[in-house]
Amino acid sequence: MSTDNLWLRQIAENPSHSQWYIDRFREMAARGDDLGGEARMIDAMVPRGARILDAGCGTGRVGGRLAASGHDVTGVDLDPELIEEARRNHPGVRWQVGDLSELSLGETFDVVVCAGNVMTFAGPSSRAKILVRFREHLADGGRAVVGFGAGRGYEFDDFLKDSSGAGLRSDLLLSTWDLRPSTPDADFLVAVLRPE
Repeated sequence: MSTDNLWLRQIAENPSHSQWYIDRFREMAARGDDLGGEARMIDAMVPRGARILDAGCGTGRVGGRLAASGHDVTGVDLDPELIEEARRNHPGVRWQVGDLSELSLGETFDVVVCAGNVMTFAGPSSRAKILVRFREHLADGGRAVVGFGAGRGYEFDDFLKDSSGAGLRSDLLLSTWDLRPSTPDADFLVAVLRPE
């Protein structure tokens, strides 16, 4: 596992960080905040019953909604506390602890979705490896969809170069999960990638 992973560093500095994250999303859900934008986009991209990998699934916010919509979802995250919360909230979905840079599930997916700034929490030394793993887990015709914000230590151009190096080509670049086109001054990137 990468020693420069920002999420693991935050846990080391604050052992209650994972619980803070869980509580934060519980509070957002209780307020009625829209937490389903990523899942709606992915659901619109695939037929019912698609095989979806929720990479960096956290508490299952995206993958749980996709499973409820009739998709076959597998979620992977390196934080055992978040995986436990996903299992509590979305039973019947395959949730497992794992490092995305070492991912080897022995199966392929119609979509790999990586939301929630996961790529910016991943250590710089593991980002390119993660993108290679995404590519390896895509079925024929499959796509990877990755979203993260600007100013978080991973420049969009660097991500796109790493994606290309992993054998993934940009099909569509957006600035939001609600399909707004990417612009040069966008502060968020949603990249729809497919194998070259």
